Amino acid sequence: MQYPVKFEPDGKFFLVTFPDIPEAITQGENLEEAYRYAAEVLELALDFYVENGRPFPTPSEPLPGQPMIDVRPSYVAKAILRQELKAQKVSRKELMRRLQVKPEEITLLLNLRHTSRIDGIGRALKVLGKTLEIRAV
Repeated sequence: MQYPVKFEPDGKFFLVTFPDIPEAITQGENLEEAYRYAAEVLELALDFYVENGRPFPTPSEPLPGQPMIDVRPSYVAKAILRQELKAQKVSRKELMRRLQVKPEEITLLLNLRHTSRIDGIGRALKVLGKTLEIRAV
């Protein structure tokens, strides 16, 4: 998943905004720093959507030459898992029972900031009756 980003010179800084995610705004002293902060603020803004049970905004098509910022695949998969748990009203404890794992494993599996193995996320979705599909485009 990628979102188009805008980097606009603003005095001493580069202002960073995302057309599809108005909550994601940051700046950097140079373009390299602005790129780094862009990736961080994008995930922070997406955290807001996940925590409030809202789906991610659909990324728009970039303008010609417009840069894109990637969202980590494990982050997206975990967000989908968390949304599915909420939609099906399945508790962490019930997911732990279905997966036959320890509480610590569920905590890490649902932590958006922790990079989990994609097969573990796929297994969790499977016990919820869903299939994780990965495509290269």
